[in-house]
Amino acid sequence: MTPEFVMGLARQSLETLLAVSLPVLLLSLVVGLFISIFQSVTQIQEMTLSFVPKIVVTFLALLLFGSWMMSKMTDFTREIFQNINHWVQ
Repeated sequence: MTPEFVMGLARQSLETLLAVSLPVLLLSLVVGLFISIFQSVTQIQEMTLSFVPKIVVTFLALLLFGSWMMSKMTDFTREIFQNINHWVQ
């Protein structure tokens, strides 16, 4: 294994990680931003008002994108296992 190969595999791993986590994190961020704006406008400083909607949106995002996320991770893992005998010698 060359250092370039290891760096390429690490890059591919990080790209997969970002692609899989992006939908859930992005939706949580958008909901958190809207809740923060709502709290600022209405001056309601209730902690559960910001926490509960983000949790609900996170669970809904996992339900919506879960199969795609699992497929992406499974494809990456399958590629690793199929090519490991070529890489380690």
